[in-house]
Amino acid sequence: MTRRNLLRQLGPAALGISLPARLSSAEPRKLNFIFILIDDLGWTDLGCYGSTFYETPNIDRFAKLGMKFTHGYATAPVCSPTRSSVMTGKYPARVNITGIVPGQAEGLALKEVTIAERLKEAGYATASIGKWHLGREALYPERQGFDVNVGGTHIGMVSDFFYPAWTEAKGRGARGSVPVEGKPGDYLADRLTDEALKFIEGNSDRPFFLYLSHYLVHTPMQAKLDVIAKYKHKMKPGEAHNNAIYAAMIESMDESVGRILQKIEDLKIDDRTVVIFTSDNGGLSVRDAPDTPATSNVPLRAGKGYMYEGGIRVPLIVRWPGVVRPGSVCDVPAASIDFFPTMLEMAQLKRDKSNPVDGVSMVPVLKGKDKLRRDTLYWHYPYYDIEGAEPGGVVRKANYKLIEFYADKRLELYDLAADGSETRNLATEMPDKTKQLHKLLDNWRKSVGAEPLIRK
Repeated sequence: MTRRNLLRQLGPAALGISLPARLSSAEPRKLNFIFILIDDLGWTDLGCYGSTFYETPNIDRFAKLGMKFTHGYATAPVCSPTRSSVMTGKYPARVNITGIVPGQAEGLALKEVTIAERLKEAGYATASIGKWHLGREALYPERQGFDVNVGGTHIGMVSDFFYPAWTEAKGRGARGSVPVEGKPGDYLADRLTDEALKFIEGNSDRPFFLYLSHYLVHTPMQAKLDVIAKYKHKMKPGEAHNNAIYAAMIESMDESVGRILQKIEDLKIDDRTVVIFTSDNGGLSVRDAPDTPATSNVPLRAGKGYMYEGGIRVPLIVRWPGVVRPGSVCDVPAASIDFFPTMLEMAQLKRDKSNPVDGVSMVPVLKGKDKLRRDTLYWHYPYYDIEGAEPGGVVRKANYKLIEFYADKRLELYDLAADGSETRNLATEMPDKTKQLHKLLDNWRKSVGAEPLIRK
């Protein structure tokens, strides 16, 4: 058994292995990585992405210091598959996580190499704080390369965002309690941020990788009452964004990001800390709060659970001091499979030829290039989604996007450059392009072992 596999089975503590040694003053400074993943955040849910109702001053300032991607993608319209691709750099179908864990999939197998494991081997301190949702206890973060796990279990949503209710088990499967202590009335996002700040401060003199994965802005719709009241006064009839509770949740999210950015500035490590901010799927656009959808992804079509742009296109902002031009905007499509190879290259770590990934490094576009070594992306989601979506697959090549719906085999073709809202199906008008892309999608499914089966 290899050392890596032994660590996975026993965990570092069982072998008496301590955290990575601190850097000596003579060693070159390595980059730190902070990866902030928000749950169900829609593409238009930030001020810097066009919202005039939600207030996100910290993230907006962050975007002015980094690069904002206009075509950032999650690799699935739901959470667990996207999270698996963030960890591994592989398409969800390749690691057999095409749906929600547990239930539709079992979890991220220990044989898969995570970005945390690669960075840990290179001397990084690693922490997963917040939502995990990639398998039960044997597959928790501490078995997947993380020294620290705060609040990460098999569940996909909390029963309650306020302490002590968040520690009280309610429901089963994807919903339950979070093992994080607090004080009566504490809001979970604040407590997770407290733990993230503690980790950053405790590892400021060594390279670290922080994976801060918030449970919000996923349901249940719960936020601080005074902040909700603020947005109730701000609501206007007819606005696309018009949910005061959701807006208050977004404000707490933004405060968390602001606290993280302030901490690395205070510690004077911001110049060597890469910060990546994104979402695991599109915004929830069905009615899941009293008489009001959580959010709207307009001008994008549909939302979470759907293969239309509203379900898979997400905010993506990267700050890399000294490299990324502040305030830059990138129109090149990038996806969650790309974070693994990107961080490897940033950390000057070689790829493992025995563990090929599907993603490509985003470093060229972060340095100002206008393209990546890829022009095609794929999706596979063979489930009837609880939000009402149908099972299907997607291929995007350049600006053309083809959707195949598995139930009736119908095809829809869209030109995203001319029709970003996906209102005009070109499949009949452009049969050759439709056939070409359908063949690409079919060949890709075969290459990753994805069957277009309909799963309930």
